[in-house]
Amino acid sequence: MTRPTVSNAALRVTALGAGFGLGLDCRAAMPRFRLGHYISTTFAVTDWRAFRLCGMDEVGRGAYAGPLVAGAVVLPQRFRHPLLRDSKLLSAKQREEVAEVIRREAVAWAVAEVTVEEINARGLGWANADIFRRLVDAVLADGYCCDGNLHVIAAQPVHSLVAGDRLIPAVSAASIVAKVHRDALMTTLHNAAPHYGWARNKGYGAPEHRAAIREHGPHPAHRRVFMAHLMQTELSLAG
Repeated sequence: MTRPTVSNAALRVTALGAGFGLGLDCRAAMPRFRLGHYISTTFAVTDWRAFRLCGMDEVGRGAYAGPLVAGAVVLPQRFRHPLLRDSKLLSAKQREEVAEVIRREAVAWAVAEVTVEEINARGLGWANADIFRRLVDAVLADGYCCDGNLHVIAAQPVHSLVAGDRLIPAVSAASIVAKVHRDALMTTLHNAAPHYGWARNKGYGAPEHRAAIREHGPHPAHRRVFMAHLMQTELSLAG
């Protein structure tokens, strides 16, 4: 496997930026999440404010078509933005607005892609872990955190945190950058095969997308694992 490199590489990893300059649920009696405590305890550091945390998140895992995309972001100290949150909670316009600010002000950021061909050859589970390995290689940081519950084997330890995209600002930023990047890719793919509606459904299994697959058949940008599942579901319904 070729190592990821900065923009225009075979793996199409884009890395820009260099250098390093929730409430309490009383019913469940859950402790309030504190970023400083998380960094200090997870990465065993005393000065958490000086710690360069790289947040990572993926988008497109459940899509029928298109690549898997993930972002990685190291935010500067005291970075604030009123719309910095999980990308799923923002409109497309809001995501584009915040992504522009993140790319401009981040200490470092990167976007990586795993192609449909790689997903078809090696599986989505492999792709979901390997994309974070590529990002660790692409972004220099003191520690790495990804959203979810994954075991990632990389050059540096990666801590997985469920709901990290809502708890860790850097992971929220990564989710936004990744989502904007993948949406643009799917719009480009849409222009080549507009009958699938990818500009609207982003490759996910929306009714219009499923209907187009039944009518026109699969496209090379479709993932075989989802096509097999879709065909099996259609056969079950027909039976």
